[in-house]
Amino acid sequence: MPSVARAGALLTPLNCGVVGAAKTTTVTGSAVDCDGMAGSVIFTQQVDTVSGTTPTLDGKVQQSADGSTAWTDVSGATATQVTASTNIQNIVADRSASQRYLRYVGTIAGTSPSFQLSIACNAYKAYR
Repeated sequence: MPSVARAGALLTPLNCGVVGAAKTTTVTGSAVDCDGMAGSVIFTQQVDTVSGTTPTLDGKVQQSADGSTAWTDVSGATATQVTASTNIQNIVADRSASQRYLRYVGTIAGTSPSFQLSIACNAYKAYR
């Protein structure tokens, strides 16, 4: 088992294509190639300001074998619905139980909804 310092060095940020900005419609992140990653892949959903009438955000992680087709939801990889400002949640996908590519999807609903939203994605490199 690696030391804490070594484990921190193995943590790898992955580009999921969702940067901090006001989102008013459903957000679909970029495919993240998880080849060479082990354990869990963590998508951190950060919501700052929320506005609109009854706005909702339902975040989840999807998987695909090739990164472009046949996307399906990863079982259990969902966030609690967000309806108010200042909310941070981790959505965890077990790498051993998912396909090679993962992506974040945030379904936005309500009347004139707006979510200041950013997503970070991190995973551990496979320790060999």
